[in-house]
Amino acid sequence: MKKLLVFILAITIATVMSNEVFAEKNTFFDKVKFIQYLDENTALEEVRNGNLDLYYYRISSDRLENHEAREGLQVFDSTGGSYSILVNPAESEEFNPFSSKDARFALNYLVDRKLIVNELMGGFGAPIISYYSPSDPEFLTVIEQLETFNFKYNPTLAEEIITKALTEKGAKKVGESWQYNEKPIEITIFIRSDDPVRKSIGEILTAELEKIGFVVKKDFGDLNKAFVLVYGSNPSDLKWNLYTEGWARSAFVKYDSVGLGQMYSPWFSNMPGFNDPSYWNYKNEKLDELTQKIYTGDFESAEKRSELIQDAVVEGVNESVRIFLASKIDQYVANEKVEGVVNDFGAGVPSRFTPINAQSENNELVIGVKQIYQGAWNPVMGLTDSYSRHIWGVISDPGTFKHPFTGETFPIRTNWQVDTSGPHQKMKIPNDAIMWNPTSQQWENVSPDSEATSKVTFDFKFSNWHNGQKMDIDDVLYSLYFTIEWGTQLDENDRTFDTEFTPRAAQSIQTIKGIKHIDENTIEIFVDFWHFDEGEIADWAVLWSSVPWEITAAMEKAVMDGKVSFSRSGATSKNVNWLSLIVPNDADLVKSYLQEFKEQNFVPKALDNSKNTNNFQERYDLSINWINQNNHAVISNGPFYLESYAPESRTIVVNSFDDESYPFKIGEWKKFESAKIPIIKTFEMESNVQRGEPFEINVEVIDADSILYFLTNSEGNVVSSQSVQVSVPTKIKISSEESQELGIGANNIKIFAISNSVLKPDYFESSFIVTENKVKLPASNLENIEYFEDESGIEFLIIPIIIGIVLAIFFVKKFYTRP
Repeated sequence: MKKLLVFILAITIATVMSNEVFAEKNTFFDKVKFIQYLDENTALEEVRNGNLDLYYYRISSDRLENHEAREGLQVFDSTGGSYSILVNPAESEEFNPFSSKDARFALNYLVDRKLIVNELMGGFGAPIISYYSPSDPEFLTVIEQLETFNFKYNPTLAEEIITKALTEKGAKKVGESWQYNEKPIEITIFIRSDDPVRKSIGEILTAELEKIGFVVKKDFGDLNKAFVLVYGSNPSDLKWNLYTEGWARSAFVKYDSVGLGQMYSPWFSNMPGFNDPSYWNYKNEKLDELTQKIYTGDFESAEKRSELIQDAVVEGVNESVRIFLASKIDQYVANEKVEGVVNDFGAGVPSRFTPINAQSENNELVIGVKQIYQGAWNPVMGLTDSYSRHIWGVISDPGTFKHPFTGETFPIRTNWQVDTSGPHQKMKIPNDAIMWNPTSQQWENVSPDSEATSKVTFDFKFSNWHNGQKMDIDDVLYSLYFTIEWGTQLDENDRTFDTEFTPRAAQSIQTIKGIKHIDENTIEIFVDFWHFDEGEIADWAVLWSSVPWEITAAMEKAVMDGKVSFSRSGATSKNVNWLSLIVPNDADLVKSYLQEFKEQNFVPKALDNSKNTNNFQERYDLSINWINQNNHAVISNGPFYLESYAPESRTIVVNSFDDESYPFKIGEWKKFESAKIPIIKTFEMESNVQRGEPFEINVEVIDADSILYFLTNSEGNVVSSQSVQVSVPTKIKISSEESQELGIGANNIKIFAISNSVLKPDYFESSFIVTENKVKLPASNLENIEYFEDESGIEFLIIPIIIGIVLAIFFVKKFYTRP
């Protein structure tokens, strides 16, 4: 018997040891360390030497020009970001020249976009005039409208427009200086000094404005300073007139519903004033109406949606409050020994999938970042900068996400089934469906005979939170409660109001008509939302939470008590901290409310009917213990958890969350390591081009299904645009009627090679000369072309196409982030 017991014990110990050593992992690396490297050149050498595995910031093209410079490295080209100028349009006691729409519009002629791309960016990008660039699928929707602007660098024209606008406002030019009420007109430019390209853009713009006759004051700083000076101040205080912005994306998106609202429209709280009621605010009802319809799916067909987008883009460019300059092709580097990098078409190498899927011979992945901490970490209106989102993306799992190569919505932690009666019909909502009522402060059954356009059934993949507590349906219900409660302003004294979050949430909740609890993992949600792609309906309707409900409740109480703010603008106007769960002081504040909840056996009104009230005390205890042990309140549900943030060493460490409940095991995202991207290999035009005569263009492509071309005459008008199926070679036939519409002199053709499986077209643009007499034109072979200059001195780039991001925080969609 003793021998038998010893044998059983030995087997038990061996089994335990076996489980410890060979337990199934969720990520290849045990931990990921993010370290700040402000200097890109230092970071480059550290990656080459193997001290860093990756660097999450672009490397200047002149450092990677030849094979020797790339020794020991992998270089990835990524697009998705852009540069813009934010213009302050506020009326003020002091004279603001850019309160004039015409003066703002004139800036489009004062900036040399080609110079920015070719000289400052080394050719790695493309000039753009709107939020949409050739990197965006939506660009094809608006290309004809963009062509009509025909912006070119023309400082003489810019000065003429500005002179007329300022003279009408009573300003005078005395000698070479503009004055108002006998005082020189001063313009303050806030210039990002931490980005060499934006610093140079600011310097160039300063020189141009000084030539016109303005006194220009340059103010330099980073994103932290911009959050206070630009995004956090009252525009009418004129602490800034112009700001050199930069944008990054965190995902690739096929159908953009958010971008135009974020970049052009006041309702999204991203335009000067930021919807703070105590500030001067930029207003534009037309843009609000257009972009809200795009955002909420208020259209009847793909064609109607396109019209809304076209109108919104034209209005946004005309208003010129945010002026876009260039899209970027960023070059990221990784050490040659690192495998499994996922180069998302929107986010690039800093995709959320890279740290999850990457692998090497080491147990630790070391990533250099430009900034370790900017802004604030909270999932309501924090995490607005790209630096924090890169890390948050591996700590937190979303309910849905965008495919890195197609931009289509696919499930992460939810499976779904969509039923829709849209766009013209409605379906009845069951009488036992419920909605949160902010007035009565309770869940109520929907009104009899309530109807909705669509129903989405979600089956959730719950797991444990990082603190060990199991996720449940209460987390999902609380996220819906929060969105409705904070998206509704009952009166001016409503404490559940945030200047940035509330206007966005208000748009979402208008479409929510009811929710029905099916079982512990399943709900039905009814929405007045329709899209011709059912995945977009699911993405709109999805409910999910990135933190436990008790953390949200504690944050909510702290904000309602006036101790912190969810948003940057709210923090500035109320003179309180911008709530950040990663900061020890704010974590302790959250902990104090959790302790209060525990002592009072607190049950939130939104969870009065919960079947899980017996575990509320356990939830409070686990979250309190987590904060005590880790000195932060970042608790989420992703494949990594936050171990530590060390401000003194500029380091953040995340550890693999090797919990059996986590649904995705090691290698799940290996399928995203590569994509077959369409390439335009050769481009040949007929040797003779004469107006009024037909001609052919031969194009050879790789991994493309069709070619879309736009033929533009010398006046900038699109005379033809057609899609041609790929053959060998593919022939674009220009008819005599189309040829007759061409102008004498320089004309233009844009070609997009499109794949049905990878939404990243290749793009080529060329000028050609049309005369009354036949002119011999040489064939062009793209294998040997980087860019060329035509006889008009106009340079054209060959650029690949990429697109960008939407992330959901609670029920509100986020898009671009600020680097």
